Amino acid sequence: MADRGQEIEDDPTHPAALRARLAARARLVNRLGIVLLLAAAVGAIWWTNVWLTERFSENTRVRAELRSALYTGNLLSELQRTSVVPLLLARDPALIGALSTKDYATVSARLIAAQKDIGAASIRLLDNSGRTVGATDRKLLGANYVLSPFYVEALRTNDTVFTVSPGSTGGFDFTYSRAVVSDGRALGVIVVGADLSRLERSWSGISDAVVVTDSSGQIILSTEPRWRSHTLADALAVRSAPSAIERAFQVTTDWSSRPADAYVGGRAVMQTETRIPFRGWRMTLFTTFESVRDRVNAFLALEIMGFALLMALGFYVLSRRASVKSARYRRESADLRALNARLTREIAERERMQRELRVAEQTVQQASKLAALGEMSAGVSHELNQPLAAMKTYLAGARLLLERGRGDEALTSFQRIDDLLDRMGTITRQLKSYARKGGEAFEPVDLRVALSGALTMMEPQLRNRRVRLQRSLPREPVMVFCDRIRLEQVIINLLRNAMDATREVRDPSIELVLDRFSHARLSVRDNGPGVADLEKLFEPFWTTKSPGEGTGLGLAISSGIVADFGGRLTAHNRETGGAVFDLELPLYEPARRGATPLAAE
Repeated sequence: MADRGQEIEDDPTHPAALRARLAARARLVNRLGIVLLLAAAVGAIWWTNVWLTERFSENTRVRAELRSALYTGNLLSELQRTSVVPLLLARDPALIGALSTKDYATVSARLIAAQKDIGAASIRLLDNSGRTVGATDRKLLGANYVLSPFYVEALRTNDTVFTVSPGSTGGFDFTYSRAVVSDGRALGVIVVGADLSRLERSWSGISDAVVVTDSSGQIILSTEPRWRSHTLADALAVRSAPSAIERAFQVTTDWSSRPADAYVGGRAVMQTETRIPFRGWRMTLFTTFESVRDRVNAFLALEIMGFALLMALGFYVLSRRASVKSARYRRESADLRALNARLTREIAERERMQRELRVAEQTVQQASKLAALGEMSAGVSHELNQPLAAMKTYLAGARLLLERGRGDEALTSFQRIDDLLDRMGTITRQLKSYARKGGEAFEPVDLRVALSGALTMMEPQLRNRRVRLQRSLPREPVMVFCDRIRLEQVIINLLRNAMDATREVRDPSIELVLDRFSHARLSVRDNGPGVADLEKLFEPFWTTKSPGEGTGLGLAISSGIVADFGGRLTAHNRETGGAVFDLELPLYEPARRGATPLAAE
């Protein structure tokens, strides 16, 4: 056997020897291929890193310069916009008159209104002694700025003066001031603050650190608050706390050969400086290389992944397929078992949630029933309160008439009480309309007659209160198709709300205007304080009255009644003060409706 093996080795043409040589050559080729692949991967990764770092760094620098130009434009725009404000306010006749007459009662309110329209940080009006007589921040009223630069410099020239002064809460205040002159005499100074802190907040939302320095090199604006009032060199050297630096300059290790513009805390940054054409100011942006490294690393990761896939493919071909298939089968079996267990847990969780959902639905249904019952009880109390109040007034009047021997006139009051009792019975029957739309009592109604009936109901209250009532009614009938009793209830609710709104007014006034256009519209206007929250006005149980004075259901019920009539009830505040409630109903057209009234559901 030894001789046989020696014979195979000595015979180069033997098949076994050929197979051994081919196997050795294949192993050598595989090893050379792996070495060449590794060398190519290292070279490609190194060249890709250098080239992409150079290219992305230039792109980052260009974007930083564009951002710097944009920030500079925003800063100049804000300054130019604010610089016009003192010139306009210094010519305001109201401010000149206030300084002349020393009547400053409405100055602050006027400045606050101007601030909202202009968007300035603050506005102050100083008299000729430097005392603040009007300000958007009322805490500053009475403060004296006679020695402040913006006051002294404004009185020395007839132009608008720009000053930078340290702020009370840190940072700097940027103000434009101008003297208020009348008949050649300086009455005071108007001071307008530029809101540059808003720009700082918008700059701080990015990864760059932004710094604005004045002509002396002092930092006056910065996204890092602790840098203000320092020079740029001192800020970078002294204010190098990790919390301040890491947010602006945190980068991965820069292993490229590209030189950095500056080093902060031992880390490389890109510095972009732009000249601002305003008083020698300069803007400096410190841009991190983090975005560059992220993008380069992303490409390198893809490249490395590609080479890794090639090597994995080679090892896969060289490996045994059986072992690979066996491992894959084992993984798939484990995944299937895990998936089955997860599905079982999800099914149990869904069944539990369905049971809880059914219980929650039953709870919500019960709560809805209780809420409807409470709303109906409160509605009955509110709707019956008006006739009861009128009956009490008529009874008191009848008692006085009987005591004075005027029985015939007392019979009239008793007849009205009888009418009110009928009305209360009708109201209790009509309250079912909150559960069912419409009613069988729909008929053509003259809106003028309904208004007269409502005023008759409100006659005792109107006599007890000194309210100036104005009516503007057309001569022709204004016919609508509705339930007259419920329509009068709506009008009475609106009149009572108007009377309540004018309770604290010196000269209360209620105006009733009835118009006929494409719709019939009744407007109830008062001169009260108006409505504070129009969005919640028609919500049930929402009221501005004290506890015990109202349930908050009057307008909600009235809105529902008007909706049943096919109309709408809206409200808005008057510019001259007070509230306006508009009741709009469709006009009655017999040809379109026919002879059949609307039926209740």
